[in-house]
Amino acid sequence: MSPVGRYPRLFSPMRIGPVTVRNRIVFSAHLTNYADDGLPTDQHVAYYAARAAGGAGLIVTEEHSVHPTDWPYEKMIHGFHPEVVPGYRLITEAVHGHGTPILAQINHNGGQASSMYTRLPVWAPSPVADPLFREVPKPLTMTEIADVVAGYALVADHCRQGGFDGIELQCSHSSIVRGFLSRATNHRRDDYGGDLENRARILVEIVAAVRETIGPGLALGVRLCGDELIEDGITVEEAVETARIVAATGQVDYINTSIGVATATLFMIEASMHIPPGYAMFIPSAIRQAVDLPVVGVGRFKDPLQAERAIDDGLCDLVGVVRGQIADPDFAAKARSGNTEEIRLCLSCNQECVGRMGLNRWLGCIENPHAGRESTAPATVEPPVRRKRVLVAGAGPAGLQTAIAASGRGHNVVVQELSDLAGGQIRLAASVPNRAELGDLVRNQLAECRRLGVELRFGKAVDLDYIASEAPDVVVVATGANPVRPWWAPPPGEGRPRVVDVRDVLDGGVDPDGSVVVFDELGFHQATSVAELLADRGCSVEVITPGMVVGQDLGVTLDQEQWLIRSTAKKIVLTTDTIVTAIADGAVQVMHHPTGVAGVRDVDWVVCAVQQSPAEQLYLDCRAAAVAVERVGDCVTPRRAHAAVIDGQRVGAAL
Repeated sequence: MSPVGRYPRLFSPMRIGPVTVRNRIVFSAHLTNYADDGLPTDQHVAYYAARAAGGAGLIVTEEHSVHPTDWPYEKMIHGFHPEVVPGYRLITEAVHGHGTPILAQINHNGGQASSMYTRLPVWAPSPVADPLFREVPKPLTMTEIADVVAGYALVADHCRQGGFDGIELQCSHSSIVRGFLSRATNHRRDDYGGDLENRARILVEIVAAVRETIGPGLALGVRLCGDELIEDGITVEEAVETARIVAATGQVDYINTSIGVATATLFMIEASMHIPPGYAMFIPSAIRQAVDLPVVGVGRFKDPLQAERAIDDGLCDLVGVVRGQIADPDFAAKARSGNTEEIRLCLSCNQECVGRMGLNRWLGCIENPHAGRESTAPATVEPPVRRKRVLVAGAGPAGLQTAIAASGRGHNVVVQELSDLAGGQIRLAASVPNRAELGDLVRNQLAECRRLGVELRFGKAVDLDYIASEAPDVVVVATGANPVRPWWAPPPGEGRPRVVDVRDVLDGGVDPDGSVVVFDELGFHQATSVAELLADRGCSVEVITPGMVVGQDLGVTLDQEQWLIRSTAKKIVLTTDTIVTAIADGAVQVMHHPTGVAGVRDVDWVVCAVQQSPAEQLYLDCRAAAVAVERVGDCVTPRRAHAAVIDGQRVGAAL
């Protein structure tokens, strides 16, 4: 069977109004934080061009603001400034160079914003404060509504001048239009409030204004929220009716879809691995049955087979694959050529895409060290002056990425791992319920190592004698980090309660039972994952943390809400602002540090998620023996997986 024969629906062309797409894979709109002073940058150009070169059927850019009152985050493209047009042309020319059409998404975020940057009142249909920004917006007057509609037309004209093939109106998860469409945020009593026809009036006016501006030669799409998942919010039935209203204008070429609200229910828009793929497909399915327009479905599509089935089952006509093409820009090309197994599958971990932008940094990827760096990456990989024999000690993410980068340059690479399996701490992290997809990081790296001819060895430690026997030109130490026993813990194995590390539980070294305190100083998945694992095994579990929130860093990866739901269901007790001060008289002594109030926990086990120390002895031994050596990952200093991958890429590419 030919590669296209494996995915006949996915790789069939389609007309979207005046635009023809070569396949049904859409690189849908998403924020990047690449803008500089409101203008598109070289980062945008290279980023979108890489996905076009990788075979995407259609690209839709991130949102472009249509009005000076809309500036909810710092690094936003201000489409209302004419200065954006030259940057637009650079983007569209680069994408068109690969035969891919590109649309611009334009938007006004309405009440889901802050006046921090504009120093102007936030505009919305009604004075309903958003739960995230907590700022009461100013209701638009009739004149201001007309001004916003004109803003959409102005930006559409800038996009037309910039060479875009069409416009997508963002009317979904963060949009003033969605604010008008929703009963939860539209309490107006004039012609723009009340029944759905009135609430959709501004959308119809925007569609007409934009179509008049761009003419029949460019495509026009509307992205609708199918279910806000909030009280009195948009339901799928209302979304279907809105789609009918839009289709009845005769001026729209396709419907895109979304789920949730970008503040109250953001965790459902950019779902983490705890939410199953295809979870939002009931929305495009319902809309597709109601309108005779192409419909785009979204919802954590990880591989081409999932996308093919969604189209084949009649759930949608095109499939939005965003994080999958961030992780692997060649997602579409690899699927089309039949090399599906080589696709670097997205982990849905949200650490460097969603999470990094939540910290006001530009978008990256935990497993693709080139994401966001395309504009600074060399066009071709320069071969080394001399091919070296490289020995990498350790097959965790840092060691494997070092091997990939070094072998990609042409070096002869051997990876020696102490254990019988690759993956390091990532392998342990992926062993807990609902975190298995994290293991795709290791699977992806191993597949790339095999493709490049990296030699992988297991079950033996690297020491100076081993290095002397192998005689490499350079050693790269990637030996990770070791658990640190807290100062207040008794010696291992002594007394009750027993104090162990999360890694002891995850690798099966210990099997706690009875009552357990999980002490968390890291604020991430280590403590919450092991707490769930033990609760599932029947333990009575309390998580104690010095932080203000248990698992506080889960907020930026959109895992916090689901963790709270699950922990409540499993009766896991969450205790914040508390430290452990001692293990004495067979009990855990704790203190609520804001008040100094002491307490006691009479438990059987204490499982610690605390800071680690670098396993750096091999590196120090090599330095002392004058061996040419580098080090990467946690053996430099313990960090998270993205840092290990970037370390490995940087060092491996520089050898």
